[in-house]
Amino acid sequence: MARLSLTKASLQHEGRRLATFERFLPSLDLKRRQLIAERAKARAAIAETAAAHSALRARVADALPMAADPRIELDGLVRVAEVTLETETVVGARLPVLATLALARAPAAPLATPAWIDTLAELVAEALRLAVAAEIAAERLARLEVAVRKITQRVNLFDKVLIPETRRRIARIKIHLADAERAAVVRAKIAKRKRARLAAAESAAAGEAP
Repeated sequence: MARLSLTKASLQHEGRRLATFERFLPSLDLKRRQLIAERAKARAAIAETAAAHSALRARVADALPMAADPRIELDGLVRVAEVTLETETVVGARLPVLATLALARAPAAPLATPAWIDTLAELVAEALRLAVAAEIAAERLARLEVAVRKITQRVNLFDKVLIPETRRRIARIKIHLADAERAAVVRAKIAKRKRARLAAAESAAAGEAP
């Protein structure tokens, strides 16, 4: 760190730095709080999706217990054919958002499959949609966690390091300048008294001269 210059010019410079830091900190902290709120939304979305998936599994087990029959081939009944994502910027964080989701159902012979397969296929499709939503929500949360961590580090840098340090530097300069001013006043008084004594001595010497 460069040595602190204890001058009035340095005091003005440090004062401007402090004003900049104090002006920037509130907007930075607001951004941090907004990101924390978005992170809470992402966590809620994950919990909501998980709950919906659990409820769906319960529906399938209750309404279609025959789906557990190992003699019925269900692999590939419904699959994800295409997923496209877009990116949205939320408080500076780039987050994925679902653009399109295409599902494909395996062809089946109407006479060779049970009638309830259609109902099961609809439920499987819903489960796949929930799974995709869960993956996107998890990625959003991961990115928001990083964004919150970075912005918190910046807030702490300003709030706990830069601003206190600059205030200490300003206080140190002010103390030095005040001490220097008092010392100058003392020196001036001493010099004045010396001049007065010298003048008095010269005057006395002149009066004693014949």
